[in-house]
Amino acid sequence: MSELYPLKFETVLKEKVWGGTALVTRYNKKATGSLHIGESWELSAVADNQSIISNGFLAGNNIEELIEVYMGDITGDSIYEKFGNEFPLLIKFIEALEDLSVQVHPNNDLAKKRHNAYGKTEMWYILESKPGSKIYTGFKDGVTREIYEEAVRSGRIEELMNVENVNAGDTFFTPAGRVHAIGAGIVLVEIQQTSDITYRIYDWNRKSSGKEKRELHTDMALDAIDFDQSGTNKIRLEPVLNKTENLVNCEFFNTNIISFNNAIDKEYYFNDSFVVYICLEGEFSICWDENSEKVTKGETVLLPAMIKEITLKPLNEARLLEVYINSENPI
Repeated sequence: MSELYPLKFETVLKEKVWGGTALVTRYNKKATGSLHIGESWELSAVADNQSIISNGFLAGNNIEELIEVYMGDITGDSIYEKFGNEFPLLIKFIEALEDLSVQVHPNNDLAKKRHNAYGKTEMWYILESKPGSKIYTGFKDGVTREIYEEAVRSGRIEELMNVENVNAGDTFFTPAGRVHAIGAGIVLVEIQQTSDITYRIYDWNRKSSGKEKRELHTDMALDAIDFDQSGTNKIRLEPVLNKTENLVNCEFFNTNIISFNNAIDKEYYFNDSFVVYICLEGEFSICWDENSEKVTKGETVLLPAMIKEITLKPLNEARLLEVYINSENPI
């Protein structure tokens, strides 16, 4: 099935009261109407939010239909064996003009038991941050279940949170069970397991309709929280030009960053997986079998697993995230 090619998708924009204009004005998302865009779902297999292919002869098909036909040629044979027609990752751009709620996600075991779904381990790559912006991630050292339960009763959860100052280029890895919140003034890329399960544990005493506080999931969150997930988890890595450098390597995904102004040849024979490219800056072309596909800032592209040799050619200096699943990992 040599007709497969690098796939682009129609983005799904999510209007949020805490959203803004950056995703439209600086990351080339096409919005009609409101510009309070909080999230842009780039590649999704979540039910009712299936990504639709936007380029080539497969345009109009969704990601599940694509995998149903091409199976392991899209995702990799080992990944197809595990996930079937469900694409295993969810890719988003997020802009937060306000602090988002403090939340936690269940791991695979708990999510399977409660929701018959996958858990949610995720990472954030910070694209922009205003002066003073913060990420809330994990508890301060020494916070126990008992201390947490007392803070819930007394409304003091924010006092327990580990707070990190944020700059563009920072990475935060958030395993399932680690409490977290995106702070105000931040634009980021989120890479996560395909899951939409969130337990909200604190919402800064905000009200959703001007009358009532938003629903919390305190009881469900308690068993999901890993109290050993404390202290700093910020990753700061300055990219080296024309070199692939690893940011996160976990059982659910591997994410590298590449900044380049020269052509880079890539071979993926070592791995039985798709590859996702997320263009953060500049523009480049993916070249394969005498074909090419141009990728611009803000675009996300899925390289099918059957395409093992490509060249990345920058049209000017470009920066991208390269994401795949290590097929030898027990996902």
